[in-house]
Amino acid sequence: MTAVSTLRPSSRSDSMRWHDLTMETLEIPFRASFEHAPAKRTHGESVLVRAFTGGGRQGLGEGCPRHYVSGETAETATAFFNAHRRDWLHVQTLDDLRQWTNANRLLIDRNPAAFCAVELALLNAMAGRTGRSIESLLSLPELSGEFRYTGILGSRNPHTFARLLDRYRRMSISDFKIKLFGDEAVDRRNIAILNRPGTGGCRLRYDANNRWIDPDAAISYIRALGLDVTGVEEPLAPSDYQGCRTVAAGLGSRVILDESCRTLGDLDRLPDVPDTWVINIRVSKMGGLLRSLELAAAARARGVPVIVGAHVGETALLTRAALTVASSCRDILIGQEGAFGTFLLQHDLVEPALRFGPGGVLAAADVPFRVGY
Repeated sequence: MTAVSTLRPSSRSDSMRWHDLTMETLEIPFRASFEHAPAKRTHGESVLVRAFTGGGRQGLGEGCPRHYVSGETAETATAFFNAHRRDWLHVQTLDDLRQWTNANRLLIDRNPAAFCAVELALLNAMAGRTGRSIESLLSLPELSGEFRYTGILGSRNPHTFARLLDRYRRMSISDFKIKLFGDEAVDRRNIAILNRPGTGGCRLRYDANNRWIDPDAAISYIRALGLDVTGVEEPLAPSDYQGCRTVAAGLGSRVILDESCRTLGDLDRLPDVPDTWVINIRVSKMGGLLRSLELAAAARARGVPVIVGAHVGETALLTRAALTVASSCRDILIGQEGAFGTFLLQHDLVEPALRFGPGGVLAAADVPFRVGY
């Protein structure tokens, strides 16, 4: 059993006192189903944590437990929360939160989405109660400029695939991630739709969702599809770094690591060939905002570029946290996913919803000063 570090109540005058911490499950229906290799989804599946500060105010935090990513479910997230809730009631300052996070790395490694929801609720409450943005709380520059998002294409149904592509193209989006299903007829048909007149000039990458075991099989299949792509996400079983290095060399493109890079330890285990890799940082998968920022800084030090990604069905709470990460690493950022808001969800937790617009752009000027308080 992993030892859990606890904290004594802070005596600092700027400390927060939580009236209560609660967790609940959150399911928001989609406007249309979303299909990828591990699952077909018709609604978002998240856990929502509320940190009550008194006076009817609360900080909100979200995590997306996914069994195929981190081994978590809504049930395991709830059990983790109930086991450690009393300890977090003593996390009253940002220093306290950093201390608990650093002292319990292995525990968070096993429960990243659950802890992400807790951490974001505490951070949003700390920032909101003191009238600051998350960036100000963390001593980071405020959001500025524009953030440009990728369109995600994933469906076995050709009519659904074509309809979604047309919707993206009418918004002038030209950067796409294409889900591969490992069914040659389906994948070739989707690529034929992409190659129709008027849909050229796109920047493309694949997501194979750990489809293959054998690197040579992955190389052969992807080559046969005949598209020029900038990268292939998770072609092999998670953490098969040497196999992925073979795939990257065989295809002449980078391998994007998602499930295979969830911790600093995973990054340290990568073969030291920076031009082979891209890291997909999803805040929930990483175990929160602080750990996501830490991994982005470590990737920069290794010369490895990043994509700031998202789980399907995230709300504005995780979109806002991801913007903090993206803003902190613009110099190594080569893609951004998420910010679907009501493009996918029937409703969001914030009005107006945080979502990309024409060109896949979400401008910093359109992002509320605070989200989640």
